[in-house]
Amino acid sequence: MNCPKCGKENPEHFCNSCNSPLTPPLTVTNTVKIRISRIAIASFVCALFAFACFVPGLVSALDPRILSPKSDFVSSIACISVLIGGIAFLLGVIALSLIGSSGGCVTGYGFGAIGAVIPPILFFVLFCFNIGGRWYATISHRMVCGINLSGIGKSMLIYSNDYDDEFPRAGGVNGQWVARTPWWAADNSRDAYGLSDANGTNGRASISASLYLLVKYAEVTPKSFVCKEEYGTTEFNPADYGVTERSLIDLWDFGPEPRKHCSFSYHMPYGPYPLTTSCEPGMAVAADPNPWIMSPAAKPKNIADFDPDGDREKIKAGNAITHEGNGQNVLFMDSHVSFEKNSFCGINDDNIYTYWNEQDIRRGTVPVLGSQPVDRLDSMLVNDPAIPR
Repeated sequence: MNCPKCGKENPEHFCNSCNSPLTPPLTVTNTVKIRISRIAIASFVCALFAFACFVPGLVSALDPRILSPKSDFVSSIACISVLIGGIAFLLGVIALSLIGSSGGCVTGYGFGAIGAVIPPILFFVLFCFNIGGRWYATISHRMVCGINLSGIGKSMLIYSNDYDDEFPRAGGVNGQWVARTPWWAADNSRDAYGLSDANGTNGRASISASLYLLVKYAEVTPKSFVCKEEYGTTEFNPADYGVTERSLIDLWDFGPEPRKHCSFSYHMPYGPYPLTTSCEPGMAVAADPNPWIMSPAAKPKNIADFDPDGDREKIKAGNAITHEGNGQNVLFMDSHVSFEKNSFCGINDDNIYTYWNEQDIRRGTVPVLGSQPVDRLDSMLVNDPAIPR
């Protein structure tokens, strides 16, 4: 190193000739450059993108009526969120490792930390809320739903043994179908159904009120009426509506909004063709909810999209909204339950969710309040419409 004072070269830190300290000149080669890690920035950007893809899934989980968790859009966007989130996490870990070993030459710790932390949080929420529609045990839920229907069918037979071979029917003789039972927590049946006289005639009741008779008299639990594949439907608990001093058997329906606590549709019990044990074995008794009636999870389907002679997507348009529209669990009169891929699975290919319009029996007409089957072989499974907010 040359002495800056006398110019002589010396091997030591002090000049041997003039004893001046030797200070190396500041050059490009010994200048420390501090830079932001590009890997950390890439991790941060990927994490933000994964979060943006995650938002639609979160919306669908919190309110399925806005965006169905079973839609292809939600499933696809959730897959993208997981993929990009995984990349963000990997890049974040690499960036933090490089920053830690750079001796202060590389910064961007905050970017890398965010990229490494956000994806695990998103994955945890995905797991908790079951976002992604098709990622959880669809087959398992389908089986549980079928088992519940089978238990309901056996309970109906037990009920019919005590009530002159008639299946559950609320509202008394000449009862009418209404969206809400007049007073579900009444002290007596006359007030509950609005019966016109002491003989129990001309009452009004919901479809679910007839099914609730199995809770009152056949020891079926409210949990059995809930399908986990139908979003927005939960187990009935009277305490949620301020009724804390009454037991389940003292009530008459699944609360003031019964559709939120009863997933299944039931063959029209009011009118000239209620079910009895003498009906044809192939009659459909109950099934997953009617796709043409508004539910807590979605608006009713458009029957114009349904074509029994069309391709698979056209046929699926007539299936229940549960189980991804692939079919429905159906309880038949002979007590067996099967998963039917088509809605026209009744006697003579009768559509179980419509009543026959004397044209195409596989299609039929969408039922509304007051609709009736045309004869004893016409299955018409309906449920109460969800009350709009």
